[in-house]
Amino acid sequence: MDRFFNSTRRGFLGWGLLALSCGVSAPAFAKWAAVPPRPKAQGARVLSFHNLHTDERLRTAYWKDGVYDRGAWAQINHILRDHYSGETHIMSLGLMDLLHDLQTNLRSDRAIEVISGYRCPATNRHLREASGGVARNSYHMRGMAIDVRLDGTPLPSLHQTALTMRRGGVGYYPKSQFVHLDVGPVRRWG
Repeated sequence: MDRFFNSTRRGFLGWGLLALSCGVSAPAFAKWAAVPPRPKAQGARVLSFHNLHTDERLRTAYWKDGVYDRGAWAQINHILRDHYSGETHIMSLGLMDLLHDLQTNLRSDRAIEVISGYRCPATNRHLREASGGVARNSYHMRGMAIDVRLDGTPLPSLHQTALTMRRGGVGYYPKSQFVHLDVGPVRRWG
């Protein structure tokens, strides 16, 4: 059962069954489940979050010895929920790998300070009406984006490192003190 979330064909089929049971369409599943294959490895990938809106904290090993841990993944989905509506959503494992690799490149194991994770469509629409800087089809609504700071890391360093990685969209918001990261096409703004 623990091997349910591995990167083999059986694991991928398991992901598909989980996605269908959660009401995720096949095209949506293909987008968020698309995690680049990695060689089998030993050890763990750990992420620490501090949700600045709810003041919740989480430190969890979301990947252990080549397998994504579904209990940790559920905890991550919860802490990255829409803090306005309380709705949770399946967050992209590719996004978690991006955050882990970003922290590795920055040589930091400090908490990722979450400004915004998942946003339900109603929240996204409300924020879009209140501000011109919110995309109509935001990757936040797909569980593929996050707005963050990294405790102890200067914002320009976080921004530059994310740009160098070329793993998706990177938006820079120095006045609001956060960097937007997503696992969509490579692009930049701000």
